[in-house]
Amino acid sequence: MTACVFCQIISGEIPSAKIYEDENILAFLDITQTTKGHTLVIPKQHIRNIFEMPEETAATIGRKLPRLAAQIKEKLGASGMNIINNNEAVAYQSVFHAHIHLIPRYSKTDDFAINFSNHQADYPSHELLSIAESLKIEN
Repeated sequence: MTACVFCQIISGEIPSAKIYEDENILAFLDITQTTKGHTLVIPKQHIRNIFEMPEETAATIGRKLPRLAAQIKEKLGASGMNIINNNEAVAYQSVFHAHIHLIPRYSKTDDFAINFSNHQADYPSHELLSIAESLKIEN
C-alpha cells in the first residue's frame, strides 16, 4: 500500500526517528511531538485499525507496550503517560494504518488534554446491566 505514509516509513521511503523495530512492529517518534517523546507503535503489516486487526497482531503489539512506555518514561523523566488508539475518522484517526500513541506526560499543563464527560446520570444501573448483556462475548 504505497499511498500509506506508515507503510512508506516501514519501507524506508520516508525517514523516521525509530526507537524500536522487530520483524512485526515499529516504534518511532511522531513528527507532531504533542509532548517530548510522543511515539507511535505500528504493526508492519498494513492493517487499517483495531477493527481489522488479528488478535495475534494485537497481542504482539501489547507485549511490547509496557517496555516501550517504561523506557520513554524513564529516559525522558515523564511523570506519566497516555496510551491512545484512535479508530476511524469520527474517533480522530487521521492515518488509516493501525497505530498506538504513547504520549509522555510531564505536568497537567503540558499542552495535552483529554476530557471524559460524566454521563452517569443518563445510565442508571439497570441500563448499564442491559448494555453489558447486549455486549457480552463468549469465550
